[in-house]
Amino acid sequence: MRATGREAVTASVLALTSGVLVVAGEPGVGTSTLLDLAADTVPGRRVLRATGSRGEATLPFSGLHQLLRPVLAEADGLPERQRSALLGAIGLGGDAGVPDRLIIGVAVLSLLSELSERGPVLVVVDDVRWIDEGSRDVLAFVARRVGDEPLAVLVGARDETEFPGFPLVALGPLDPLAAAALLDAQPSRPSDALRVRVLAQAAGNPLALVELARAGCADDDILPLTERLERIYAADLDRLPAATRTALLLVAADTADLVAHTRAAELAPAEQAGLVRLTAGRVRFRHPLVRSAIYHAAPLAARAEAHRALADLLAAEPDRRAWHLAAAATGPDEAVAAALEATASRARCRGGHAAAAGALERAAELSPAPEDRARRLVLAAGAAVHTGQAQWVDRLATAATDLTDDPFLAATAALRVGQVLTLTSRHAKAISLLMGAADEPSLTGQALAAAAVTGYYSGDERDRDLVRARGGGDPWTAAVVDPHEDRAALAAQIPELVEQAGSDPALLTSLGAMAWVLDETALAVRIFDDALHRWRAAGRLPTGLGCSAGWAYLDHGDWAQARLAADGAAALAADADLPHLTAATLVLEATAVVLTGDTAGARDLAGRALATIDPATSRAVGARARWALGMAAVADGDHVTAYEQFRLLFTADGDPVHYHFSFVALAELTAAAVRTGHGPEAADILARAEKRLAGNTSARTHALLHRSRALLEPDDAESHFREALDDPLGDQWPFERAQVLLDHGEWLRRRRRIAEARPKLAAANEVFRRLGAQPWLDRAQGELRAAGVDSEPAAPDALTSLTPQQQQIIRLAARGLTNREIGERLFLSPRTVGSHLYRSFPKLGITARAQLRDIVDGAPSIGHDGVPSNGRDGVPSNKHDGVPSGRS
Repeated sequence: MRATGREAVTASVLALTSGVLVVAGEPGVGTSTLLDLAADTVPGRRVLRATGSRGEATLPFSGLHQLLRPVLAEADGLPERQRSALLGAIGLGGDAGVPDRLIIGVAVLSLLSELSERGPVLVVVDDVRWIDEGSRDVLAFVARRVGDEPLAVLVGARDETEFPGFPLVALGPLDPLAAAALLDAQPSRPSDALRVRVLAQAAGNPLALVELARAGCADDDILPLTERLERIYAADLDRLPAATRTALLLVAADTADLVAHTRAAELAPAEQAGLVRLTAGRVRFRHPLVRSAIYHAAPLAARAEAHRALADLLAAEPDRRAWHLAAAATGPDEAVAAALEATASRARCRGGHAAAAGALERAAELSPAPEDRARRLVLAAGAAVHTGQAQWVDRLATAATDLTDDPFLAATAALRVGQVLTLTSRHAKAISLLMGAADEPSLTGQALAAAAVTGYYSGDERDRDLVRARGGGDPWTAAVVDPHEDRAALAAQIPELVEQAGSDPALLTSLGAMAWVLDETALAVRIFDDALHRWRAAGRLPTGLGCSAGWAYLDHGDWAQARLAADGAAALAADADLPHLTAATLVLEATAVVLTGDTAGARDLAGRALATIDPATSRAVGARARWALGMAAVADGDHVTAYEQFRLLFTADGDPVHYHFSFVALAELTAAAVRTGHGPEAADILARAEKRLAGNTSARTHALLHRSRALLEPDDAESHFREALDDPLGDQWPFERAQVLLDHGEWLRRRRRIAEARPKLAAANEVFRRLGAQPWLDRAQGELRAAGVDSEPAAPDALTSLTPQQQQIIRLAARGLTNREIGERLFLSPRTVGSHLYRSFPKLGITARAQLRDIVDGAPSIGHDGVPSNGRDGVPSNKHDGVPSGRS
């Protein structure tokens, strides 16, 4: 066979000794064969394998059980918490409570790392699309953290969407010459017209070439290739003994090898026929299509009998037993439906929301009573909300409402659809459903809270008015709907609300968002830190959380943490197919990178976000995208474009496009206006904003308004600059505070008050350097030189040259944590932590761990008087705010 792209793919797969590679290809193209070849290539390499199957795709952690079964005895060396979580997840004792997915991930990572210390390890996962969600999440978690250790992960998939975010090679069909050579090499070599038909129908698919040649015919039916091959495999079954066909059906319906060791004699003819291979008590099919053909060729009654037989063997595993009983059911069966509902409850507690929704949906199908069917469909919709799959939730809720006149169930169904639609661009429908659900007294609070979020995303005054009219005095809803009116009173309630929330991460997350929207940013960061830590301890982060927390981190000057939050939220948005949330994460990332000077990257990200949503109906995302584009123009010195972008955050009449975020752009709008001759227009917008806010301003908004006034009124700028800088709470926003200092220093220098200008400029320079805000650092450097300060062009703080994850590791190491302790915090293996530290030290110009504290703590923050002060970010800590002050 001549050299083809397939040979290059094969070479890259066989050469993989560390890292991750996804091999994608259509059924029969050879991905499974290539994975088998890789597993057998390196002598002495430990190989762990798992193959997904449709039958267990909804069983939480079944894939993990399959993968780790050969090495579970070696898990005894794990820390007890990790070991218990891992064994509990796969149903082998341990902690049977709510599974901690990230601790499970750490356990798997630690186990694989320890194995790799004894010799190279290869993890092979085939048919990943049929691996259950929990196992797939853990595999992705581990794959993202494979460092330089001799640990390789190979994943077989149909396309890049099944295991996204990792290096991928595509295994395509054979070219015509290679296909002809493979066909001619078959024992039953077809000739003449049959050869032409086989080549045409196989279309370069190696499996099709082999099997069509083996079958000795190429029918004229227009069938998908997979169906044609299944029919060929089914024809093979007719030549096998009845006992063998029965044993094959049992194995095809079971991926846990329950019967392989007891049916070896019956399976022997199938092995001789090449359909299966028996090794170490396990059965492996020649191809997944063989399993499918065996299962679907059997009559319905035979399949049901097989599932009942397997259920009898699974008395100690109620979840698997329930699914086999459900597969065996041929009509309504309340006992099986109840068992599935119990399975769903356990799956939900274990973080398997998709599994829970699927079990409840099947339970509804098996429910004899319409009221039970409707109730279970509503429960399924509630579980599916956590997956972010809006169409699935809508279908379940619609089916439920078609079955019942119960007003509570109907309202709950509407609530679930409305909740999931808050993460989409369908704001009008979400508001309509949620306001209807709010008529049910027991659901009012949930419905209005979700409606407030929808109103925030849409920015539509009508949405806000609807929620405001029904708010009922709930402080969280009031803050989200109108963060300016009664701001101080609402903010004062947060510490007590935090205390009431206790350890509930969902409530803490809501309160973090409340604190952020009320411009209590330092408090919001501490709440989010606590909430994120608790979410990680409870399992997978909820969809959308990372994005909301990311804005608080970004405002607070922790840009690395904001980018990590954006990455996490983007992965969740992609998994759930939520374009609106994807756009929000793109804007968050754009804002983080533009402040460091990556203007091209910021424009690309913001442009993609604007192409994903309609800025007129998703004003929160649209306004932030415009702000990022405006800041990119500022960084490039293009003040005309900057003014055009910032002007889009206000209507033609000068009112805010978004009731919360537009005000953040006032100072940037004014700065660009002054430089482009649009001062009078900016002054009018500023006056309207001041009237609209009517004194209900946070320390942040107060500073932004006075910075704007100082830029517009240079003759009276002194008093406005002082107003913008006097409040020490302004240190919560270090970038914005440094901008005021830079403007003030520039104003003083131009009035020849050089001695007064220098401290302001130096303080701004230091903060920009620490944050890594290169364009603003360059400007501050220029002003310092103009003020007579000998200063070489400065680079950003060395810490900002590291990746966001490396910055996290450095900060934790500076606090004295060991590699193992850092790994437990960040869900990395100790070896990976050590590798990051090893690569980071040269960039920081240090050689010892003891020097890290000086690197992290050596950069002072700015005080309200413009003088550098000590302490992280210069943020005052309120000992009585009820929030842990430590960073998680």
